[in-house]
Amino acid sequence: MERTIIHLNIADFSVAVERLMDSNLRTRPLIIAPPVSRARVYDMSEEAYRDGIRKGMPLTWARKRCRRAVILPPTPERYEKAILRCSHHALPFTPQVERAPGSGHLYLDVTGTHRLFGPAPDIGCRLRKTIRRDLGLDPIWSVGPNKLVAKVASRIVKPAGEYIVAGGEEETFLAPLPLSLLPAVDKNIKKRLHEVGIHRVSQAAALSRQDLYLLCGQRADPLYQALRGIDRTPVGLPVQPEKHFCFQQHFSPDTNRAETIRAAVLNLARLAAHSLRRQKKGCRCIKITLTYSDGIRSSRRANGKGLAAGDRELEQLAVTGLMHCWRRRVRVRTIELACSRTSPFIRQLSLFSSINRKQQKQSLLDDAVDVLRERFGASALTTGTVR
Repeated sequence: MERTIIHLNIADFSVAVERLMDSNLRTRPLIIAPPVSRARVYDMSEEAYRDGIRKGMPLTWARKRCRRAVILPPTPERYEKAILRCSHHALPFTPQVERAPGSGHLYLDVTGTHRLFGPAPDIGCRLRKTIRRDLGLDPIWSVGPNKLVAKVASRIVKPAGEYIVAGGEEETFLAPLPLSLLPAVDKNIKKRLHEVGIHRVSQAAALSRQDLYLLCGQRADPLYQALRGIDRTPVGLPVQPEKHFCFQQHFSPDTNRAETIRAAVLNLARLAAHSLRRQKKGCRCIKITLTYSDGIRSSRRANGKGLAAGDRELEQLAVTGLMHCWRRRVRVRTIELACSRTSPFIRQLSLFSSINRKQQKQSLLDDAVDVLRERFGASALTTGTVR
């Protein structure tokens, strides 16, 4: 059965939410940026965009380009509540609703629901009216045979309107569009294609897989499909690490000292290992996320060869993730460690007796540390380094 996807997009979402809180901001250029040194623009209004303000731009540059703009700090909790309320209005039409936290995007898979709720365009129109009446937000909506086409369609009509792409019209719809409208085309790919005179989707779609591989490397296959409007990604909530195994460290004040950051990551790894062993589980992947003083976030994953639940094993994975993630000189505000790909942990003995003895010693040490932490608290026992 051919899929039918609705994409709802509230343009300049954080700005729209802030203007709901204060109606005096509706006629003035608005910039959302954290109140810290070296801050970067988190979001901006259409008026600020016309003055040359872009997401990720240093706030000092933005102030010079748009001196009359009002600057507000981001409030992620408020944005999350707003998009969650929008998703509640979408759930009566389909259980397959995907929302991007804090971004104002909703995807609905309404395949096969036309007998219950009518055609997809009717659902999109009704949702827009409901959200506008309840929250005062005016979303763009589009209908397409997959998430990719629906998202591109909503980009065309931004900041207001609707667009419908019927099944089988994907290539015809995408052909005349500039490459920048495709989510699969980032700045690097766009630059490479522009260097060889390719600016439109139709021009890039005329290339073979081999030609794209020469220009884009490993990104060639997903780009080849995106240029033809092929996207089999299902609609659903993104996979998140288990909440039981997520740990955070906040710095006050923010810091960029290597010793402090490394010590914090090691401590988070030990807390994660203790939590995993308590539930008799192990993990194969650790994700390290750094939030910098200017609001920029960076994430990297480190994968192990097998299930890990020991302090030393998780410390090694965490340090590996930190080394790949920490690439900036800006001070760090928050470190988050999340364990994923968890499953019940059963320690397997090695064929070699010397390795078995090491594993047994480490296991006994971990068990003894767990007993002390259970009795006296997680900070009762820590490890040190020798210089």
